[in-house]
Amino acid sequence: MSTTVLRIDSSVRKEGSISRDLTDRIVAKLAPETVLTRDLTEELPLIDGNWVGANFTPADQRTDEQKATLALSDSMIEELKSADTVVIGVPIYNFGVPARLKAWVDLVARAGVTFRYTETGPIGLLEGKRAIIATASGGVPVGSATDFATTYLKQVLAFIGITDVTIIAADQLAIDPEGSVKKAQDAVEQIAA
Repeated sequence: MSTTVLRIDSSVRKEGSISRDLTDRIVAKLAPETVLTRDLTEELPLIDGNWVGANFTPADQRTDEQKATLALSDSMIEELKSADTVVIGVPIYNFGVPARLKAWVDLVARAGVTFRYTETGPIGLLEGKRAIIATASGGVPVGSATDFATTYLKQVLAFIGITDVTIIAADQLAIDPEGSVKKAQDAVEQIAA
């Protein structure tokens, strides 16, 4: 049973969003004790030179300004660390993830914090967690050669140590909206709490 779920919504649509409806259903099915919510329609900063400089300065040597620069990143990483399950609602926009979801990834993928490099390659530091990706697309079949959203998210999650990933897809909505939504809703019902 998930005791803490981190819910991340990235659809710019607050009303009528299939991915948001699916994340609602998934969270309800999991029935966690605690739900942390990160709605990415709120402005996220893009990483820049100041952020990179702060990030690569050893923690005990950071100035107050550098600490402030990393404060949002630190709080988002704490959300990830405290969650047993991460539920990500993601529409596929132009074959990929929404820009703000990419900004979130850039802010949470931090060397020495969520992953580390070894002589045999990177190792994720957030092991033992589960992720459920709820995705919606107009025409892109999830898992196809043109799906750069779910394949990207699975790679990023594995990179930070989250390899137990389930994808719930309402894909090709422009072709079969009712059938696609029903298939995704049925898949939600199969999720083990």
